Amino acid sequence: MSASSTSNYTAKLTDGPLEGKTMAADFLESGDPRPTVEIAASGGKTYVYARTAGQEFEAEDSDRPSAVNYRYLTTNFDDAPES
Repeated sequence: MSASSTSNYTAKLTDGPLEGKTMAADFLESGDPRPTVEIAASGGKTYVYARTAGQEFEAEDSDRPSAVNYRYLTTNFDDAPES
């Protein structure tokens, strides 16, 4: 299977509370990497990371990256009242 036919890639978290972690992310329907990834954490938190220009390709002729760098953007907190 060529890299251009894959449906996901590795999101590399380069800083922030999850620095050094990686996760699988799905490409958008357009074939582009996601502009942001959101990672749920304990305590009702969601970490939001934004895509940077850093990309890695498994093959020189691949049109889709195998890995994309993301930088920490913000943390969202769940404001829902507890039942």
